Amino acid sequence: MESTFIESVKKQFAYYKQLGDKTFEQLHETDFFWQFNEESNSIAIIVKHLWGNMLSRWTDFFITDGEKEWRNRDSEFENDLKSAQEVLEKWEAGWNRLFATLNSLSDADLSTIVYIRNEGHTVQEAINRQLAHYPYHVGQIVFIGKMIQNNKWHSLSIPRNQSQKYNANKFSTEKQRKHFTDDLLNDKHRK
Repeated sequence: MESTFIESVKKQFAYYKQLGDKTFEQLHETDFFWQFNEESNSIAIIVKHLWGNMLSRWTDFFITDGEKEWRNRDSEFENDLKSAQEVLEKWEAGWNRLFATLNSLSDADLSTIVYIRNEGHTVQEAINRQLAHYPYHVGQIVFIGKMIQNNKWHSLSIPRNQSQKYNANKFSTEKQRKHFTDDLLNDKHRK
């Protein structure tokens, strides 16, 4: 198996997108807009922020600063989306922009300098920055979904009290070189 940094991060990002997708599948329309209190963000607001960040960071990646002049970050935290469909459209648009840019990169680009708010980053550093940022917010989405669903929640990883069985299955196979998301992402495509 040939592995490159770019291929690895695409799998990582796809994994975190899938966690969001699997959370959304468990929600009702109103769940996307539920807030614990006035200071907390709904899933819709978090998605809107991710969408704004993704469009800004990954559009014209090598040409313009990652913090675009047209981005209005503060408005990303206004609760003005009206339907789960609108939320999901922004979710998909952001991820599509990210993956389109990642698909255009090669490992030869990793040391090229790009700018975010006038601060130079290598492409690898810029990717790593977002690979820390997006899972942070996806984790919030999952946590909110889990709070809403409570005992109806379907685990997105190893279900409670199933670790021993899961590990026994993993250790029953031959050692092999592969990305930890390969089975998880392949399961999605088989359904």
